[in-house]
Amino acid sequence: MSANGSPTGQQPTATYDSAFLKACRREPVPHTPVWFMRQAGRSLPEYRKVREGVPMLESCMRPELVTEITLQPVRRHNVDAAIYFSDIVVPLKAIGVDLDIKPGVGPVVENPMRTRADLDRLRDLTPEDVAYVTEAIGLLTAELGETPLIGFAGAPFTLASYLVEGGPSRTYENAKAMMYGDPQLWADLLDRLADITAAFLKVQIEAGASAVQLFDSWAGALAPADYRRSVLPASAKVFRAVESYGVPRIHFGVGTGELLGLMGEAGADVVGVDWRVPLDEAARRVGPGKALQGNLDPTVLFATQEAVEAKTREVLDAAAGLEGHVFNLGHGVMPSTDPDALTRLVEYVHTRTAR
Repeated sequence: MSANGSPTGQQPTATYDSAFLKACRREPVPHTPVWFMRQAGRSLPEYRKVREGVPMLESCMRPELVTEITLQPVRRHNVDAAIYFSDIVVPLKAIGVDLDIKPGVGPVVENPMRTRADLDRLRDLTPEDVAYVTEAIGLLTAELGETPLIGFAGAPFTLASYLVEGGPSRTYENAKAMMYGDPQLWADLLDRLADITAAFLKVQIEAGASAVQLFDSWAGALAPADYRRSVLPASAKVFRAVESYGVPRIHFGVGTGELLGLMGEAGADVVGVDWRVPLDEAARRVGPGKALQGNLDPTVLFATQEAVEAKTREVLDAAAGLEGHVFNLGHGVMPSTDPDALTRLVEYVHTRTAR
């Protein structure tokens, strides 16, 4: 692949000239592209209908169901990109980690990983482990046509946090205790997870994903010095592993205003920004040579249409001088969001930014 996302020596793919990929490459766009984190999910009644009675992890392993769920927001909202329906713990489940996604709680690991012996439970991920991903992406790209598909994975730090804590945490005391108290074990754990994550992203890209996003959802819990020393090397390893494919690489975390420059330094082409930092200030922190993604506060969508449009204009005005901008929320769509508010938001951004 060439660095601009076109297969080396071949004609550009159907998605190459899409507004989303152009923005990721910091090229002129016909309008600011829009997609939403968690656009496929609980906010959609059609999602709740097809998921009825199907556990979350099982739903991620059914290619036809994954295809339908991924396509639902594209049909309804006219977003500029689809994001593959899955969960960040899928590759861990695929290699045999005993975990489940419990409703109202999130991923829960039966036996948390706290010792060096536990590393042996993290074997390499092979394409055969996630054959359903390859099948689903094949189905999706046939349906999506010129609409890009974003593949994704959880970043090593966030995956490690779940594995060491045993589930979601507000304080990450066990993960941080390992990071501070046994830095070599911590480094080895993240390095192993970097290999698994990179393998999972490669499967998605080789199956047809046009871009990938690395979610470091909990990195905002870290001080910059700790991130640089104990997290950045593993994230950088993931980005390097997929660099040769030439697809845009997006990096996103929550509460990461102090880490934006470091997250860009890890190797992303696009840095996701939550709602806490205006995009013009985020651009200053990240530095030149990167596109930005974001960053409307998801709770704005519960306000009046006039308020949504006013806050959206603030985001677009702050993005006016950026090299490249992909409009998104500053975090995922909240489950009780009115789907029509999302549809109207897409139309408003497209209309407001039409060149």
